[in-house]
Amino acid sequence: MTYGQSGFLGHIDQADLLQLVAGGRLGQAYTTAFDAGDESFHFFFVESDGVGAAIGQGRRFTRIPRADLNGPTEWLNHVPARPTGPNEQACTACHALPMDDGGGGIAHNVTRDPLRLGDPTQYIERQTTHLFGSGALQRVAEELTATLHALRDAAEAEACASGLPVTKALVAKGISYGSLVATPSTSGPCTVVLDTSGVIGVSADLVVRPFGWKGDTPTMRQFCRNASNNEIGMQGVELVGQGVDGDFDGVSDELGVGDVTGMVIYVTGQPRPLSNLELDRWSLIDPLTPEDKRAIRSGRQLFEASGCAVCHVPSLTLDDPIFREPSLNPAFRDAVLPAGQDPLVEGLDPNFAVRYDLTRDLPDNVIVDPNTGQVIVRLGNFKKNASGQALVELFGDLKRHDMGAGLAEQIDEIGTGASVFMTENLWGVGSTAPYLHDGRATTLEQAILLHGGEAQAARDAFAALPTPARADVTAFLANLVLAKIE
Repeated sequence: MTYGQSGFLGHIDQADLLQLVAGGRLGQAYTTAFDAGDESFHFFFVESDGVGAAIGQGRRFTRIPRADLNGPTEWLNHVPARPTGPNEQACTACHALPMDDGGGGIAHNVTRDPLRLGDPTQYIERQTTHLFGSGALQRVAEELTATLHALRDAAEAEACASGLPVTKALVAKGISYGSLVATPSTSGPCTVVLDTSGVIGVSADLVVRPFGWKGDTPTMRQFCRNASNNEIGMQGVELVGQGVDGDFDGVSDELGVGDVTGMVIYVTGQPRPLSNLELDRWSLIDPLTPEDKRAIRSGRQLFEASGCAVCHVPSLTLDDPIFREPSLNPAFRDAVLPAGQDPLVEGLDPNFAVRYDLTRDLPDNVIVDPNTGQVIVRLGNFKKNASGQALVELFGDLKRHDMGAGLAEQIDEIGTGASVFMTENLWGVGSTAPYLHDGRATTLEQAILLHGGEAQAARDAFAALPTPARADVTAFLANLVLAKIE
């Protein structure tokens, strides 16, 4: 990590990336963007960079929301309206456990005031999540969304052709998102009214949003530019506009469009989570005992038999493993940037996207024979199945679920329900204690027992297991780890 004693010098121009791609230098575009994102992710920005914001009372940072500071240039009047922070100088300050790009402990929880009331009873907390495998999460969400949209379009076409209402089941990659009804008009050119009241686990627009505890963020680009602003106070020109100082800290143009692209490529280019069984197979950890292996394998069977795998789906497949920034899918790129710019004018052209292969190009966890220098295995890359599809072993379903009154928050932040959360992907869970959206569970067993709502039956099945069997389940989960191997 770099503690900034002077200003950040690692800015990257989107036009340069566009030129590299247009010139056919795709690998150079990827490594240039990745390296720039790596530098900005780890850099501790300083005042001259624009880090922090004019909170009020002479402060640049705050660990709690300050809606009480409502002067013309103070916290409450920043643009865009902020629900939290800024609370740190660098991304890696919070995404640090058990290593860079990982999660965060309780001290890294983010306190948010989405309603901006200045009332602590309406605050919510968010646990810092790890970033491993995030490129595959966006790609899976893109493919799920494409399937759901194709099903919707087919229902509309069938309704117009038949003149009758059509009910269409919404199933993508084996995951059910409920159903919709397409009803055609009775006269004139066919128009269709969609009844989406039967849609479950996803918004009515059928866009799967893989990021955020509430499943509210579709792309890593949106995640990066919002987190840079909210948590660090580094405002992107695509967020506030060229020459605009939206947080009144005396600095504008803090992050360029290319800087955000670099962050996206770096974060989405993080390696896939691993397991202790896999690390043991390659002699990368102290050897597991026969009892360790028995407990892990038994625990997986019990995990599935208890119904946990209904939501924590062990693996989803990815037909196209190429991550592109910007995406080819219009639902996963900006039609207009938040500050109003045309993405094409700013160099964000999907026809000239920075791209890489999730099954081939991820740079971390490449194991090399120390004697020959030959690559033995690239553990960071996603594996393929016999059909050539990438395997994304996330233990999740990228779907929202009602978790019951016990986990409900004080407010319904995005209108999907105070007790509704995205299924947490369990890959890496053995390295990311504490657990749940606010870190309230200090152990894996406690996290399971706090489940309710749609997860009540699985929770009760787990609770009914004898103590040794419950220990096997948690041993299986603890086996799902994050690793960066030197």
